[in-house]
Amino acid sequence: MNLPRTNPDQKADQKLNNTLASKLDPNNHRARNNAMGMMALVTSIHEQEAQIREGGGAKSIEAQHAKKRLTARERVALLLDPGTELFELALFAAFKMYEEWGGAPSAGAVTGLGRVAGRLCMIIANDATVKAGAFFPMTAKKVIRAQTIAMENRIPTLYLVDSAGVFLPLQEDVFPDQDDFGRIFRNNAVMSAMGIPQITAIMGMCVAGGAYLPVMTDHVLMTEGSGLFLAGPALVQAAIGQKYSAEELGGASMHAEISGTVDFKEPNDHLCIARLRSLVAKIGQSQQAPFSKIPYHADKDAPKYGASDLYSLLDPDPAKAAVNSYDTHELIARIVDRSEFDEYRPDYGRTLICGYARIGGTAVGIVANQKTSQPQTSHTGEKRIEFGGVIYSESAEKAARFIMDCNQNLVPLIFLHDVNGFMVGRDAEWSGIIRAGAKMVTAVSNSTVPKISVIIGGSFGAGNYAMCGKAYDPRFIFAWPTARYAVMSGASAANTLVEIKIRQLERGGKQLSDKEKEELLASIKATYEEQTDCRYAAARLWVDAIIDPAKTREALMTALEAASLNPDVAKFNAGILQT
Repeated sequence: MNLPRTNPDQKADQKLNNTLASKLDPNNHRARNNAMGMMALVTSIHEQEAQIREGGGAKSIEAQHAKKRLTARERVALLLDPGTELFELALFAAFKMYEEWGGAPSAGAVTGLGRVAGRLCMIIANDATVKAGAFFPMTAKKVIRAQTIAMENRIPTLYLVDSAGVFLPLQEDVFPDQDDFGRIFRNNAVMSAMGIPQITAIMGMCVAGGAYLPVMTDHVLMTEGSGLFLAGPALVQAAIGQKYSAEELGGASMHAEISGTVDFKEPNDHLCIARLRSLVAKIGQSQQAPFSKIPYHADKDAPKYGASDLYSLLDPDPAKAAVNSYDTHELIARIVDRSEFDEYRPDYGRTLICGYARIGGTAVGIVANQKTSQPQTSHTGEKRIEFGGVIYSESAEKAARFIMDCNQNLVPLIFLHDVNGFMVGRDAEWSGIIRAGAKMVTAVSNSTVPKISVIIGGSFGAGNYAMCGKAYDPRFIFAWPTARYAVMSGASAANTLVEIKIRQLERGGKQLSDKEKEELLASIKATYEEQTDCRYAAARLWVDAIIDPAKTREALMTALEAASLNPDVAKFNAGILQT
C-alpha cells in the first residue's frame, strides 16, 4: 500500500495557533466612556452590597454582641480558612422587598461557597440581626436555592443556626407551598440519603418547625445559652399551662445530657466553630466528576489580556442593552486559560459563538451570543447581514449540535448571554426558525453535563430560554451589573404598553394630550426599566449573584470546582428533535 507523502512545503515544527487575538483598545474614546460608566455602576453595586451586609444595623449588632454571640458574618469569617473569602450567593435576596415590615436585608440569611479545612463547602447562616433571624418568604427560597446548589453539585453543607422561626405576619407565604419552609427539611433528608455531608451549629435560638433542621443533619453542635425547642417557654405556658425556663425546655445541657439530641456542647461561638472546622477536616473525599481537568498554574495559564479590559467592552446605559455592539471573542479571550479557544463552525451561524476552551484547567464548551452583526450566505445563495445578539436558524442549529456534542463528550457548558431573542419575519419563518429554536431549547433542556450561565447584557424573550435561563436548571447563574432580564427590551416594551394603556383609556372615553402621553410613556418606561434591572432579578433569586465583570473568570472557576464534586452524570437523551 502506498502511503501519502508528506508535503515538502509543510514544516515539521508547525503548531496549532488557537490563541484569540484581541483588537479591543481600552484607551479609545468609546472604550473609556464605557469603562467609566461600568466602573460607576460597579461602585454603586458595591456600595449597596456593603449596606446589605450591615444586616439589621448597628443597634442590632450591638444587641447580638451583648448576648455574647457573634453575628452571622463574623461567624462565617471565623469558619473560613485564613486568607480565603466567602463566594457569596443571593446577597441581593429580598432587595427592596418587605419594606412595610422594615425590610429584610439579604433575606436575613448569609449563603455562599467557602473553603473550610481545605474543603469547598456550602454555608447557610441565619442573620439574627434581621428580625431575630426569622424566615421571610424569600428567606426560605434562598435557603432552598443554596440546598439545591449543594444537591446538584454534592457540596458538603454547613448550617449556622440562629433563628426565631417563621416570620408570623407572612406565615401564609412561608409555610405551606412546595418551595416554602417545609421544603428545607425535605431537602435535609434527601441530601442525607444522597450522602452529602451536613453539619449544623446552633448558636442562638432554634425554634418551632426550624428545630427540625439541625436534627435532620449528620452532626449537631450547640453552644451554651442557645435554645432548641418546638415551643418556647411562653408558648408552652399558653398551650398547656406549664412554666419552664428556656434552659429546662431546650438548653444545650439538657440536649447534651438528657435528650441526647446534640452531639457536641460547646461553651461559646468561637469554640463551636473550631469544633465544626475540626469535623469538616475529617470528612472523606468522594469521587470526582469525569470531566477533563489538567494541572493549572495561576500565572502561566492566565488569559493573555487583562480582566479589567472588560469594563470597556459594552455601554452600561440600560437603553443600550438591546443595541450594544462588541465582538464577544474579546470577552472569551479574557476568561479562558491562555486565551486559547477552539471555535466550532466559526463561519456558520455566526451570531452564536460555540467552541472549546479551559477555565482553571477544566475543559468547557462555550455558547455565547455574538454582538456584532455578521455576514451570512443563505441556502439560496443570498448574501445578507445578520444582526448581532439575534439567534437565526443557522446559529440555533449549530448551537444545538454543539450542546449535544458536549454532552456526548462530558464537557461542562458555559452560556454567555447577551441576546435579543430569535429572528422574526417572513424570511426567518420560511427558514424554519421555530423548528431550529425548538431544537436548541430541547438540547439545552435535556443536557446533563453541568450548565453555568452568565448574563452579560440583555437576556430577552425566548433567547433567555435557549441560552439556559433560570428555568433550564443551570448549576449557577450569574449576572453582570449590566444584565437586563425581560420578555423584550425596555424601549420596545414601554411603547407597546403605552399603546395598550391609551386604547384602554380611549375606550373609556378619555382622550390624552401629547404631554399626557409623554408622561405616561416615561412612567411606564421607568417601571419597566426597574423590573428589568439585575438587582430586581437578584432580589427574587432569578440570578445567584451579581458579579464584577473583572471577576467573571474567578466566579466560573469556583462554579466549575463545585460542579466537579458531583461524580454522577446522567445519560444524555436528546429526545425527539425537529429536523
